[in-house]
Amino acid sequence: MEPASYDALRQLRDYIPRLADLLKIGNDEEIRFWQGIVDAKLLSRLAPDFPMVAAICGGGSSGKSTLFNSLVGEHFAPTGGKAGLNRRVLFSIPAARAEQTNLMADLAQPFKSEPQPLQDTEQLIIPGEPLYVLNQSPLNNLVILDTPDFDTGAEGTYTNREITRMALEASDILIYVFTNSNYNNRDNTDFIAQMLTGIGMRKCFLVYRVYPSFTQQEVLDHAMTVAKGIYGERADEFLLGVYRTDEDNKVAAGQQFMKLMPVEKHDPEFSEALQSIDGAGLRFELYGSILADVIHRAAKITSQSKVSLDELRLYLDALQMAQSHSVQEALKHFPMDRVMRRFARIWSATDPPHVKIMRRTGNVIEFPLKMLLGAAGWARDQLLTDKPDPSPSKEFTKKLDEDLATAVTKINYQAVSSQISVSGSLSDPVAGKMVGLIEKIRVEKSLDKTKPPKAEPSGEGKTLTFLVDAHPVVSPEQEKLRARDFKSVLQSILAEKEDIVAITRNMEKDLEKLADHFRSKMGLWRKISQTFWALLNVLPATVAVTYVLSTGDPVGAAGLKVKLTGLFGAKDLYALFAIPVTTGLKSADRKRIEEMLAPIVQTWLNHKLNTVQHLLEENITGGILQCARKNIEDVDQIIGTVENLMEICKNPIKGTEI
Repeated sequence: MEPASYDALRQLRDYIPRLADLLKIGNDEEIRFWQGIVDAKLLSRLAPDFPMVAAICGGGSSGKSTLFNSLVGEHFAPTGGKAGLNRRVLFSIPAARAEQTNLMADLAQPFKSEPQPLQDTEQLIIPGEPLYVLNQSPLNNLVILDTPDFDTGAEGTYTNREITRMALEASDILIYVFTNSNYNNRDNTDFIAQMLTGIGMRKCFLVYRVYPSFTQQEVLDHAMTVAKGIYGERADEFLLGVYRTDEDNKVAAGQQFMKLMPVEKHDPEFSEALQSIDGAGLRFELYGSILADVIHRAAKITSQSKVSLDELRLYLDALQMAQSHSVQEALKHFPMDRVMRRFARIWSATDPPHVKIMRRTGNVIEFPLKMLLGAAGWARDQLLTDKPDPSPSKEFTKKLDEDLATAVTKINYQAVSSQISVSGSLSDPVAGKMVGLIEKIRVEKSLDKTKPPKAEPSGEGKTLTFLVDAHPVVSPEQEKLRARDFKSVLQSILAEKEDIVAITRNMEKDLEKLADHFRSKMGLWRKISQTFWALLNVLPATVAVTYVLSTGDPVGAAGLKVKLTGLFGAKDLYALFAIPVTTGLKSADRKRIEEMLAPIVQTWLNHKLNTVQHLLEENITGGILQCARKNIEDVDQIIGTVENLMEICKNPIKGTEI
């Protein structure tokens, strides 16, 4: 396997379980199975420097151990006429590869037990973990396995079949040794066929231990009977070669090694045939289907992760919208007297020099608009004084307590619930985004797990109502919140309400900017009017402010609504502040009042939205929101990485594609 593809597969092996764990997809068993396949059948086998593995197998007394000793050049495995003598798998590993990192562990993956060095040949006749020997054979890129007899036993019970199965699973090719007495044994060939096709279509050499009197054609005919018994009509595709070894008393006595001869004249010597095998190509054929399946499963898990990620995004949007509504709930009333008083002072302080002089030296004269003069006089006495601002009215403080308690209760309930119910205007971009996510999830899943938004008439337009399930990612944070004492949480937030009431220096700076903006938009007539009113020693250009201060509800009453922009870009905050309507107020005057008061209220609201949001997140929603955002960020990055790794893995060997 190409080093880049192998490294991509290794990374994929770690990223897929991490992806599933981050999103709590819930298919842990499937993930473990997938990871096990990658570990046991791919990573351990597809490393560029991993040697080819050949397993010698066959029935009892067929000559497997004799062939093993002959190939490695030493008498390691015990031989004899007794069937079932050897009970363990014996690895022959080239000495040159003895120090190769993880080789032993990778070879023994199917056995779940790392091979131990052979100390004595007697160890092989006792069942146990695999053993190994180091050899100086010229076959330095080949690991050879000697396996126990797979047909030893009685009454349908075979002693060594499980250990043989593991040996075949650990191998790339098979060297099947048979004799004249068992070449047509259907039980033997059926077992080998099942092993070869059940764990990957492995190719094999056939070695026929035969009497010297057998002709080449007889050997070939018997060998093809075995081959077709294993592979069926496709035997020619998977047969690497047919070799014969003639019965020899010296070989049987262990006095010389077994000699293998090709049956077909054009076939090379056996050791040459082993060395000439394209290990990379053969292994790609063998494991290509496994690799393709692994990539397919990884793609499926990635697809599930994308859906789960969209569901998490949907939940985050729903919770943020619910929090936005709670923030609005907490700010339904506006401390009109305090904020207007502060703005009036800022306006007065920024009057042009000539206006300030006129105001200090001017004389009050009679004016028919008693209401307006009364308001102006009140403003002069109340707004131009250097006395500190009074404390918030008891009425506003009471309403703030009620509104804040209601808002905290609602958002706490939404945060700990298994499902969020929230509504949003059609014009709200957050609601539009949520609709898009729901439709995307529906398409991806081809089923409707997330309940659809319900469109219900509301006022002049329509409102979308969403029912969104809590994502399992945030469950631990929800449990933490459920474990807290809600009364303590509520009291903790109410104790910080002064931050909502306070007019901070940053807010004053914004009000100053607003005053400058108003002046920059004043036309000539309004500037002349301001100079005229200054002669009367009143606040001329703040008629709207003084009017409201003298006639209005200090915490906002029903009347002329001001449309404002709220948290997360919501555009439907209508009733946060209402200018009281007085009989006889002209529509032009009302419009001017609205134009002036709406920005003042919005300035206050912008600061307080952040204040209330901070209180809610610090005490209730912060852990859940942070958890969701962090997982979205991490998962989004991992999905991109996984998709790139899968593309690399699809080209495992140069010039090939699965």
